[in-house]
Formats: sequence, C-alpha cells, structure tokens
Amino acid sequence: MSNISGVETAEQAPSLADQAYVAIRDLIVTLKMKPDALIDERRLIESLGIGRTPVREALRRLAQEQLVEVFPRRGMFVTGVDVRDLARISEVREALEPEAARLAAERATDEEREELAALADRIGRGDDLMRLDERIHRAVYRAAHNDLLEKTLGEYYVLALRIWMIGLDRAHELEDAVEAHRDLLLAIAAGDGARAAAAMRAHVQDFEQAMRRVLVSV
Repeated sequence: MSNISGVETAEQAPSLADQAYVAIRDLIVTLKMKPDALIDERRLIESLGIGRTPVREALRRLAQEQLVEVFPRRGMFVTGVDVRDLARISEVREALEPEAARLAAERATDEEREELAALADRIGRGDDLMRLDERIHRAVYRAAHNDLLEKTLGEYYVLALRIWMIGLDRAHELEDAVEAHRDLLLAIAAGDGARAAAAMRAHVQDFEQAMRRVLVSV
C-alpha cells in the first residue's frame, strides 16, 4: 500500500492493480473467499475501494496463478482446494527451493543476510507460524536474485499455503517444520550454499510430512 507519509514516490508505490492483487490473493489464501465460490466482482470493487479495471487486471493475474478459474458464460470462481495436490506441489518445491537457497547463499547482499539472520532470531518467539514461514520463504526467494525463480516459487508457495489453511487450527503440529528454518537461514547468512540447499530440501520434505499428518486429522 502507499506510504501515507507521502515519502514514497509514484514510481515506488504499488499500482492499484498490484494493491487489488495482494488484497484478493490474501482473501483467497486465508479462505475468506471460499474455494469454488463465485467471485462477485462488484462486491470486490466496493469492499476494496478500487476501480473495476485494476480489480479485473488482478483477477486475470490470479487466474494465471491458478487461484481463480474463468468459465465462459458462468463467471469467475475461486479455485477449489484439493489436498491431493500437496504431493505435486511438494515435488516442484523440492526441486526448486534448494536451488533458490543455494543461490541466496551466493548472491544475497549484506542487507539481505542481516534480514535473514534477524528472521532466524524470530523463530520460537511465538510469532504467527504462517506469517513467519511466508516471510522466510519470500526473503530467500528475493535473495536468490532470479526474478523468474522468485515468481515461480512464490506461486507454488501460495498454493501450498491454501492447503495449510485447511488445518490451521492444528498448525502447532507444524512448529518443528518451521523451527528447521533456523539452520537454513544461518547457512545463507554465512554464504554456505551446500548447507543451505540441504537444509531447504530437508525442510520441504519435513513440511510435507507434517502437513499430511495434519490433514489426516482434519
């Protein structure tokens, strides 16, 4: 969102379409917009206070990311959540995320390494697990300095996050998987690519197993 202090320039400020995208994506990911629900474009425009064109642009982007489905003559719908997708999502993440971690260890700026080390310090301090996990992964993706890899992993992370939300009331069972980020972050901060890649691979595998245990009990 725009900086209300007015310091942020027009070039730096997110566009209205970007604002609409983030807002609608969050509604979908947190299941406030229910899976398979018909999207009421007019209601979205009114609730977000953003015009029709930016909202439609955001919805088109979300359709490309498989969070929205478009059916001719029927309208737009929130994509359904199928927990069976977890295995396929995890396969992609297990292939790409270790490489992102390795690249981050090699390419992260001093400022990014400080940010990652600070996130490691947040682990175990009672932060919201979902928000902390997302902050960590997105920080790693950015530090890899490969925009295509960052975009791809960001999309798959969101798909995994929706499945996580189904078992959110049992998220305490995922604490160990999030705790495992500490070694990952410290490895990146230290510039140890091999260690970072191994830690990320183990995390993705452990997270999938933890999610399966959670989903079985839902």
